[in-house]
Amino acid sequence: MKKLLFAFSLLLSTAIYCCTPDAPLSPSEKAKLHLLSELDTLQHIAENELLRLATTGSEDSIRLAFHRTRQAYKQVELFTEYYAPTVSKELNGAPLPEIEVEETTVFEPSGLQVIEEHLYPSFEEQNREVLIQEAKKFLSLTGRARTILEGTEFTDAHILNACRQEVFRIIVLGISGFDTPLTATGVKEAATALQSVQEVLAFFGNNEQLQTLLQKAIAYTAQSASFDHFDRMAFITQFANPITAEITGWQKQLNVAPLTMPLAIHAEAATLFDKNSLRADYFAGSAEAMATPEKIALGKALFFNPVVSGNSSTCGACHKPELAFTDGLPKSAAIEKGKFVQRNAPTLYYAGLQHAQFYDMRASTLESQTVDVIRNKDEMHASVEDAAHRLNAEADFILAFKQAFPGMEAEIQPKHVMMALASYVRSLTPFNSRFDRHMRDKEQHLTAQETKGFNLFMGKAKCGTCHFMPVFNGTAAPAFNNTEAEVLGIVENPRAAHPMLDPDLGRFTHNKMEELRFAFKTPTLRNVAKTAPYMHNGSYQTLEEVMDFYNKGGAQGMGLQLENQTLPPDPLNLTEEETKSIISFLHTLTDEV
Repeated sequence: MKKLLFAFSLLLSTAIYCCTPDAPLSPSEKAKLHLLSELDTLQHIAENELLRLATTGSEDSIRLAFHRTRQAYKQVELFTEYYAPTVSKELNGAPLPEIEVEETTVFEPSGLQVIEEHLYPSFEEQNREVLIQEAKKFLSLTGRARTILEGTEFTDAHILNACRQEVFRIIVLGISGFDTPLTATGVKEAATALQSVQEVLAFFGNNEQLQTLLQKAIAYTAQSASFDHFDRMAFITQFANPITAEITGWQKQLNVAPLTMPLAIHAEAATLFDKNSLRADYFAGSAEAMATPEKIALGKALFFNPVVSGNSSTCGACHKPELAFTDGLPKSAAIEKGKFVQRNAPTLYYAGLQHAQFYDMRASTLESQTVDVIRNKDEMHASVEDAAHRLNAEADFILAFKQAFPGMEAEIQPKHVMMALASYVRSLTPFNSRFDRHMRDKEQHLTAQETKGFNLFMGKAKCGTCHFMPVFNGTAAPAFNNTEAEVLGIVENPRAAHPMLDPDLGRFTHNKMEELRFAFKTPTLRNVAKTAPYMHNGSYQTLEEVMDFYNKGGAQGMGLQLENQTLPPDPLNLTEEETKSIISFLHTLTDEV
């Protein structure tokens, strides 16, 4: 059946693409035909196996059809994620409601992960009708995906980039189990996704080294004994990184110009872990806000200067460089002596590589965060308008602003103050830890215990399903188009005999949606060894306390009532030795600046 469908697609597409019967197809056109064939196979399996057996089959038969559907989806994932991300999220997104804060709307999840929840850990007969509806919805979504695929004009540069991004996706989401939380089949599914990459790249010609790397990577993942014991570090350093580097180099040899469209990952980055692989400008609010050396230098001068507040307070008072731009306090000191602000001061390292600021995500850009902090009565109790007025009285600053903003009119405007400070914060992305050097160099920079900790972090402990590489925050590669929040159930005092939920309502404070009650942004774990105490309330004094909290399954795992908790409540069952290994790994994320 698959061969027949492919032959039909080939004939149809040849008629569409070719002006004459002998006109050759480009690699990207061949890739489109191939993906159309694979999508036909997915639709066939979803309809004739998953839906049919969901209607009449036994638990075992439905599960088998489900896994065949997932494998078929992985054959087209590089297309859906790259060209149809909205549909892709519905096909295989997280089984959590999609929240549109601005519209105060909640969309119920759908797709393979929702179906997975109906089949594991057990299938309940009373849920069969719901399962049937989810299977029908999935089938309908594949139809939408096919419509998009048929109407999309492929180019060689886009296809090569889609293949490279699929490998990045496998590194960050596939082998972490992000989209297979209950079945733990993510590693084996990575073999299928890699096979799809291999098949598509073959249309560009014979690159023996690349094909050999892919074949070895496929064998390595397919033969994995178990999800928990898979050596993710070896897979990334020995296979995944060399594969993406080879794709990047081969693109140059093929004389395929790199994409000029603004993506989060540089089009010419060899690996996800290159020092300059991420573009901070991608996260800037506008072209005018993009950083330059002059803006960064000016922003740094303002960051440590009380001229911004008009009093003795500075940004650097709560964000000290020696403490990874935190202050070492549970909650930062307020202007009024003896008082404190509502929350812990987060690190500013890598703050520019996300789409939301503050723990409650109330600011969408660093510029708007700047305004909020400066005017906050407990922090600076000033305004950017007054700051601009004071700066206009100082000749040196006027000159510096004109150099940073050549199009600036006679006076410094409030927006220039905001953008200068934001540019400095965006520059705080050193990517200079031992972990980074280990991922980039052929030399070993991590110990055996630290490597074990990384594998646990990305596997059994499930840390990597919320703290996404390479930034280890809530913004997932390779698209980097959304910053996530989680409901964990942080307690006021983890050392109390009977811990109670912290009363801080998080995102619910500004957006009255029940799903956001106690929701907080997922921060970066980079430099976490320097940023104690932890969590938004600073109540966790050590990394050991944080690990104990997660190991128990958050608030629900501790027996507290929290219906909207997004952290799985099941215990991780980490041993003391495993916890120590994870903490050892976290120490390797400290930048040496």
